Amino acid sequence: MPKKKEVGAKEKNLMRRYLIWCYKTTKEDLDRIERYFTQRVVDEQLLKCLQKDPAIKKGADKDLVKAVDDFQQYMNIKLEKAVRQKFADQDQAVFHPEYHYLKLRFEAIEKTVVHFFGKVELSHIEALYETEMTRRILEAREHT
Repeated sequence: MPKKKEVGAKEKNLMRRYLIWCYKTTKEDLDRIERYFTQRVVDEQLLKCLQKDPAIKKGADKDLVKAVDDFQQYMNIKLEKAVRQKFADQDQAVFHPEYHYLKLRFEAIEKTVVHFFGKVELSHIEALYETEMTRRILEAREHT
């Protein structure tokens, strides 16, 4: 039986970069769906704060009330879209195959990183990803 070939430093670097790429692209795809569910929690809190404002409670400023109502409608549309992307059934018990694959792929990527590089490296890759996503948000320009 042939011996396993040792993986050299150059190959390890290539493997690490490839796994970082796999992590990034798969996590981005998952985040495109998952972010709407976490945004919902934040949006609900924002809506509660807005609705407590005396000017909105009284309803005197119709444009202000409409803006808050529009925000609530936007929240609902956003959640409905996310539910359709994530779930294959109305009861939200069965994942869409594409979403399920992304979840399984992401878990496999994390396990593979740990297998080759350890848990510390997985934590490092997670931190790199979060830093990059935050940087993108902060550097984004308004679309006009």
